[in-house]
Amino acid sequence: MGVLVKPLVTEKASALNEHGKYGFVVSRKANKVQIKKEVEKTYGVTVESVNTLVQPGKSKSRYTKSGMIEGRTPAYKKAIVKVADGDIIDFYSGI
Repeated sequence: MGVLVKPLVTEKASALNEHGKYGFVVSRKANKVQIKKEVEKTYGVTVESVNTLVQPGKSKSRYTKSGMIEGRTPAYKKAIVKVADGDIIDFYSGI
C-alpha cells in the first residue's frame, strides 16, 4: 500500500481547500517527508508544509438479539498539506 490512502472530502477539509490546504488519509508509518514527496509526484504541485495527526478510533456499541456488542473503529493518520500559491488539487477530476 502506498503513502496516500485517500483524500479527505469533508466539510471541514473543503473549507481548508480555499486557503490552499488539502487533507489526506495516509499510512500510519508515513512521515512528513514521504507525504510531501508523494503529493508532489502524484498531483504535480509544490508542497510548502505538512501537518500530521493520528485520529484515534471511536468506541462503538450496538444491541443485537444475542446481547450488546462493543468494539472500536480503527485509528488512522491524517495529513494536512499546504501547497504553494497558485497551485490547486482537484480531487474530482480523474487522475
